[in-house]
Formats: sequence, C-alpha cells, structure tokens
Amino acid sequence: MIQDIAPSRLYNEYRECSPIDGDVIYIFNEDGRVLLGDDKGRILFVRHEDIPDARTIYLFSVDEQRFFLNLDTSDCQRDSYEYVTIREVRDRFSGTSMSDVFSVFTAYHLWRWYADNKCCGRCGNVLKPGTTERSLVCPECGNTVYPRINPAVIVGVTKGDCLLLTRYRTGYGHNALVAGFTEIGETLEESVQREVMEETGIRVTNIRYYKSQPWGMAQDMLVGFYCDAVGDDEIRMDEGELKYAEWVRREDIELQPNNLSLTNEMMRVFKENRLRT
Repeated sequence: MIQDIAPSRLYNEYRECSPIDGDVIYIFNEDGRVLLGDDKGRILFVRHEDIPDARTIYLFSVDEQRFFLNLDTSDCQRDSYEYVTIREVRDRFSGTSMSDVFSVFTAYHLWRWYADNKCCGRCGNVLKPGTTERSLVCPECGNTVYPRINPAVIVGVTKGDCLLLTRYRTGYGHNALVAGFTEIGETLEESVQREVMEETGIRVTNIRYYKSQPWGMAQDMLVGFYCDAVGDDEIRMDEGELKYAEWVRREDIELQPNNLSLTNEMMRVFKENRLRT
C-alpha cells in the first residue's frame, strides 16, 4: 500500500526551520495540481536551489530528505515540469518509488488543510502557523486549528467464496469495495453496517478489523473491515452512489491496476484465499 515505504520512514513531527539546497519544495496551484517533472516514470521534484526566494513552511521528512510547502499562490513554471493532479500522480508514478508517491499524497493533504484554513472560523482574523506543533493559531482569540483527518471505512463483505464488489457512479472507474465516512456519534462498526445497508441493502455480521491506511488524496484515514452477509443476500444497489454492485467469486475478482490502496489489498487477500476468519 502507499504507506508501505520501509525501510524508509516518514517523520511527520513539526519543525520550525528553513529550507536549504537539496530540500524538496512542493508547489501546488489553486486547483490543487502539483508541479513535478517526469524522468521516464520517475518523479522529479522542485528543489530549494531552484526557487531560493520562495516563502515556505516545513512539512515532513522521509529519512533524511526534507519536504517544504511553497506558500505563494501564483503558479511557478519550470522547463520540462508540469502541474499534474494527485490522481495523475497515482496513475503515472505508482510503478516507481513508493516513498515518493506517498510524500506527494501527504504533502497534498497538508496543502489542502493550509489552503482551506486561511482565516479563523471563530472571529475571522488571519490564522498564523503554530511554532511548537502542526497547527494554525488565531492571534486575536487564540482559536487553534489542527490538520483535518476524515475517518472512513472500507468494507469487504463476504458470502462464502464471493466478495461484494462495487464501482462508483462517478470518479474512480475500477473495482472497489463498499466505503463511506463515519458519521457523528457512530462507532466504526456501526459505520460498516450502515454503509453496506445504504449502498447495497445487505445486512452484515461478524465485523472484524483488518488494517488502516492514511489517504492524503481525500484527507482520509481509511479503516478496513471484513464482515459476512447475513439473511437475504439480494443486492439492492443505491443507484445514486454506485453503477455496479455484484457478488463475485474469488477467482473472478479483477484487481485495481496498482497496489497503492487498502481497497486493492483487501480484494487481493480475499482473491488469494488468505483471509483469516
């Protein structure tokens, strides 16, 4: 999965520091596209020495490599570099260094948070970066804002040798699993039951945790569960959400084209009959 970058390691603690030559500077435009180069499928980053006068803030490190965010809003142009969407990064570079792709997703997560939190939601004054932690602080009323993380469930619903596969009505076009955000007052397990019922009309039991995944593309923390269908297994698909929902035998499961997502790993585990009950 995208976060599986071992033996490399992400260091996400905040530091108040300035970039030096060799540090990566992430540049996003107002549409959320990131400026990158492409060397035969390998990501090329903008470095501090390329734009030494940029206003920046420290993001994180991967091993000894430090990453910063450009705080200027105007587009920056470089020969042989282009602005690409995060989905294009996922599709184009997933066969290269996993740590590079993971850093792009994580940088996008933080860029989105900074871009969405310019002013205090309590009094309207301009927020300032915290100096001791990853936060934005209002200098007038003291309101403190932390990075947004949305909890969401990914659900592998099983029925014997079959897995319930879905495809979204819009957006990502490959096979997926039932998924959705946890609502106020819900446990994760209750989210599983509700999302499966809302999207497919299936009741489930034996809900068991599998694994989690940070997913910076949508500011999510994905939490994977498997569960078993119980009672009537007739699918009543939510046509506003999905365009496809079917029980598929494990040998017939078609996986996604890369191994970045928790969804794809969960489909693969079931397909290869490696699921522990």
